[in-house]
Amino acid sequence: MIPHRLKSARKKADLTQEKLGVLGGIDESTARSRVSQYESGTYSPNFDTMCHFARVLNVPECYFYILDDDFAEQVLALYETFNAPKA
Repeated sequence: MIPHRLKSARKKADLTQEKLGVLGGIDESTARSRVSQYESGTYSPNFDTMCHFARVLNVPECYFYILDDDFAEQVLALYETFNAPKA
């Protein structure tokens, strides 16, 4: 998992670390500290947790695992295009 992408997606969604953690299924009492540890790279969440975060943040799961930043941003743009509300 690429830690800075989690932080970037969380900020783009305008969520606090605690709110993301709670919405992602983490107990409220530890949500903020666990998300902080994930964003700093101290610990890595398991894939299931990242899938929960991806749903909450409306990004594809793979966005957190692609090594090349430019490619990750292209994948995100493509995902947003296909998931844009239909007029």
